[in-house]
Amino acid sequence: MALTKTLAAAAVALSLFAVAGPSTAQESSGTPGTVWQLSSIQIEPGQYEHYLDYLAGNWKRIQELGKKEGYIVSYHVWGVNMTRQGEPDLILAVEYKDYLSNAEQLAIQKKIEAMLQADSRKMDTAGGERKVMRKVISNMELQEVKLK
Repeated sequence: MALTKTLAAAAVALSLFAVAGPSTAQESSGTPGTVWQLSSIQIEPGQYEHYLDYLAGNWKRIQELGKKEGYIVSYHVWGVNMTRQGEPDLILAVEYKDYLSNAEQLAIQKKIEAMLQADSRKMDTAGGERKVMRKVISNMELQEVKLK
């Protein structure tokens, strides 16, 4: 009797696996898309135009180099309307074709340094100098999910 119950339970379990098998083998309804990097920026009082000058200058040059090299798909500067305390004034968005390897990142860094005629130390110092213009509230990296 116990053997019969065990065999019956095993048969039920096997039939459940047979039904579940094809559904778990189905392809995903989404595929990975482009990679986005979003930065939320809060502008310090009296520094809006100064920060826009930076964005329209070196920041844009770096993004355009990325587009020319083929690793940046698009970039955007979005103004946030009717901000409340603690919210960003601007959102910087950069859309990348894909994730970059370490070697690709280093090669790109060298091209940016050559274009700006600045090494990583000078670029780090310049980033620190922008603190008087803005505060980075957050950075976020997202990957688009393309639905089939």
